[in-house]
Amino acid sequence: MHHRQDSSSVRRTTAGLATLALAAALVACGGGSSGGAASGPGGAPAGGPGAGKAPPPPAVGVITVQPQSVAIRAELPGRLEAWRTAQVRARVAGIVQQRLFTEGAEVKAGQSLYQLDAAPYRNTLDSATATVAKAEANLAQAQATLTRNEPLAAAKAISQTEWVAAQTAVKQAQADLATAKAAVQSARLNVEYAAVKAPISGRIGRALVTEGALVGQGEATQLALIQQVDRLYVNFTQPASEALRLRRAFESGQFKRAGGAGAEVRVVLDDGTEYPLPGKLLFSDLTVDTTSGQVTLRAEVPNPDGTLLPGLFVKVRVAQAETDSGVLVPQQAVTRGTAGDTVMVVGEGNMPAPRPVKIGGANGNAWVVLDGLKAGEQVIVDGFQKMRPKSPVTPVPWTPGGKPPAGAPGASAPMGAASGASAAPAPAASAASR
Repeated sequence: MHHRQDSSSVRRTTAGLATLALAAALVACGGGSSGGAASGPGGAPAGGPGAGKAPPPPAVGVITVQPQSVAIRAELPGRLEAWRTAQVRARVAGIVQQRLFTEGAEVKAGQSLYQLDAAPYRNTLDSATATVAKAEANLAQAQATLTRNEPLAAAKAISQTEWVAAQTAVKQAQADLATAKAAVQSARLNVEYAAVKAPISGRIGRALVTEGALVGQGEATQLALIQQVDRLYVNFTQPASEALRLRRAFESGQFKRAGGAGAEVRVVLDDGTEYPLPGKLLFSDLTVDTTSGQVTLRAEVPNPDGTLLPGLFVKVRVAQAETDSGVLVPQQAVTRGTAGDTVMVVGEGNMPAPRPVKIGGANGNAWVVLDGLKAGEQVIVDGFQKMRPKSPVTPVPWTPGGKPPAGAPGASAPMGAASGASAAPAPAASAASR
C-alpha cells in the first residue's frame, strides 16, 4: 500500500515539472516574438517598412505673394447725425389747447402741430385794427385842414405858423397810421404763431409738452423735434499723426488719393455687418482737437429705408489712398506686437522663418503689407500648430476655409503615422493569442 502511494506522488511531481517546463517554453517563445517585432535580420525593424522612420514634414497652408493695386482703408469710430434737424418751439406765450400730430410720423413743412390759446392775441389784433381806423380818420382830418389852408396861406390870409402847424399835423397823422398798421401786423403774427407749424419736412419725435401746459412764458419752449433722416451725416475722427502720414505719402508719390474729396465710405454696424449703401466723404476739419489729438471728418450716407438712426455709434471704413505695390495677407497670418509686425515665410529647404513687415491698414479681412515681402514668396497662413522648431514644412495652397486641399502632400501624413503606430503591436498580440 505504501508502494502505491509513493508511485502516485512520483507521477504528480513529474506532471508538475512537465507543466513548468511547458510554461517556460511558452514564455521563451513569447519573448522571442517580442524581440522579433523589435528587430529583424540585419537590425532592420520587423514591424513594417515605415516603423521607426521620422514623420514627414507637416503640411501648412501658404499663399504666394503677388503685389497689386490695393486700397488703403482705415476703420474709425463715428456717430450718425440727422441731415437736417429743427426744434419746434413756441414763439408766443400761451396755453396748449391741442396737439395735432402723431408722434413718430412724417410731417410736412407748414403743417400745424400745436394749437395755443389765441383769444388774447385776437383781442389785441382787434384793438390794433381799431387804432388803424382812428389813425386814418385823424389823417383825413389833418389832410382836409391842410387843403383848406393852402389857398389862405398863398393869399397871406393866415400866419406862417398856422400853415406849418397844418403841414405838421398831416405828417404826424401819417406816422400814427403807420404805427397802427405795424401794430396790426404784429398782432396778426401773434395770432398765426398761436398755431405752431412745422418749420421743415421730416420725421417728428415725441411730444415734449401736453395739452394744458403754459409754454413760451419768458423763453421759446421746445415742443418737439423734427429730423430729416432720408440721408445722414456720419462724423468720425482720425488721429492727426495718421492724417499727416497720409499727406506725406501723397506728396512723395507713395500713395494715390482714392476718389479724391468724394472717397467712398462704408458704415459698419454694432453687430459687425456692413451697411449695403456706400457713402461719400464730404470734408476733413482744418483744426485738431487739442484734448484728443484727433481730426474730425464728415461723410454723407443715404438712408432711404430709415435703417440707420441718428445718434447711433458705428465704425467707418474709408478708402483714403491707393498703392500700386500692396500685398494682401490674411489677418491670421500676421503677428502684431509692440516691437513690430511679422509673418512666417517658407524659405530655402522649406524651412519656415519669421519676416518683419510694414502694415498699411486693413482691407476687408486682410492686412495691406506695404514693405517686407517680395513677389513669389510663400507666406504661411495656416498650420502653425503643426510646425516643429528647426524642421521643414510641406507648403500647400491655402483656401479661405483654412484647410489644405484634400490629397495635398503631407495632408494625410498624421493619419498615416498614427495608423503605422497602431499596427506595430499587432504581431505581439498575435503571438500572445497563439
